[in-house]
Amino acid sequence: MNTYSTLTYEVDNKILTLTLNRPEHLNAFTVEMSHELIHAFQTASQDDDVGVVVVTGAGKAFCAGMDLGVGGNVFGLNTQMHPTLEDMQDKLDNEDMVNGVRDSGGKVVLAMYECKKPIIGAINGAAVGIGATMTCAMDIRFACEKTRVGFVFNKIGITPEACSSWFLPRLVGLPTALEWCYSGEILNADTLLAARYVKSVVSSDELLPQAYQLARQILAHSPVAIALTRQMLYRNSAQDHPLKAHQVDSLAIFYASQTSGKEGVAAFLEKRKPVFTDKASSDMPDFYPWW
Repeated sequence: MNTYSTLTYEVDNKILTLTLNRPEHLNAFTVEMSHELIHAFQTASQDDDVGVVVVTGAGKAFCAGMDLGVGGNVFGLNTQMHPTLEDMQDKLDNEDMVNGVRDSGGKVVLAMYECKKPIIGAINGAAVGIGATMTCAMDIRFACEKTRVGFVFNKIGITPEACSSWFLPRLVGLPTALEWCYSGEILNADTLLAARYVKSVVSSDELLPQAYQLARQILAHSPVAIALTRQMLYRNSAQDHPLKAHQVDSLAIFYASQTSGKEGVAAFLEKRKPVFTDKASSDMPDFYPWW
């Protein structure tokens, strides 16, 4: 089992529960937490013992945003630098850019985006700032009566981060995304449900059981098909023409029809449950990754 300072990483029956674990600080986000989350998602992506990731928070909060009590630049940025957009495009992976300029929450979300495994959020309490934007990159979110989400950046003179300007409008539509960011309102579970930001609102006691129930449904399927589907829907939906989706879809079906698809069809015809033996770590088709 992986050991972290700011997280717990627990796998049970192929479900990874990834818990933000700074309850005495309401799980406030730090640069250290960003490094540990990136490592955790990258590890889970390649670990065949993990089929689904469930993310939640320890104690009464999910994540109270960036820990503003740390010294210096609270975002861990090097204010002696003067980066340009060209630098972001041409020098993105340079050490100075990675450590001094790039948004730490964004680096976490990009690791989530690249992950082969579905990510389910069990938002157990307050989720503001990076605590809110992190949940945008989760595939499915559950809320409880204690859930509160706030995109509060403008209130403290900063802007949305963690790639949320890409994710949030896709989830709730541009007008709602703008309203939530402009107002900085703390949104309750019913508001999140009405905007379809969360799948459902359940009691606190049922939050993780509901997330696990959905995770078990996903685990019944081919891990390669799930990994492909996750990337196809995120990436193809952002293309400028359906032909580009057709190109990827065609390759995915072509190769799946010879592997997990063959077993799936046989199981259907034989009226039995399929037994998928493919692994996302080693059995992805040769065209993956196609981007």
